[in-house]
Amino acid sequence: MTDVRELAEAAGSSDALVGLRATVALRRLAERLEELQVRNARRQGLSWQEIAEALDVSKQAVHKKYARNA
Repeated sequence: MTDVRELAEAAGSSDALVGLRATVALRRLAERLEELQVRNARRQGLSWQEIAEALDVSKQAVHKKYARNA
């Protein structure tokens, strides 16, 4: 499953294994998107505090997770 629509539909499947696999795939996609957007935000000059607020986490959490990659 690679299409986002397919994943979203599969996440709501009555087949638990299909739903769980889709949930994992969506989580991985969300993590990659978050990392990409944090890098974009840092390149555009946003502070760690601004990024943390946008992600609804602490400044320390976002800095710890992404400082070496941003």
